[in-house]
Amino acid sequence: MNNSIIQTLHPNPEKSNKKIDVVKYETIKNALLEIIADKEYTHTELMETLYQKLKDNFEGGVHWYGETVKLDLEARKLIVRTDGKPERYRLV
Repeated sequence: MNNSIIQTLHPNPEKSNKKIDVVKYETIKNALLEIIADKEYTHTELMETLYQKLKDNFEGGVHWYGETVKLDLEARKLIVRTDGKPERYRLV
């Protein structure tokens, strides 16, 4: 079976990120975008909400994949970090 792989991006152009399964990428991406559709979240809140949403139906480390995809979404300018303290994430 040949799984499709995506090379994720990193918001720092000098860094590269990971190659991950497209199905896992899409699952995490859709969940993250759904979570932050209505309000801003701190990093901790975002990762905990993601974990609670996917923990029972996701194979692999939700936090690890969540961080990888979150960075990719930042690099693709779909989400952004706010300037406040603590930083929060929101849709662009």
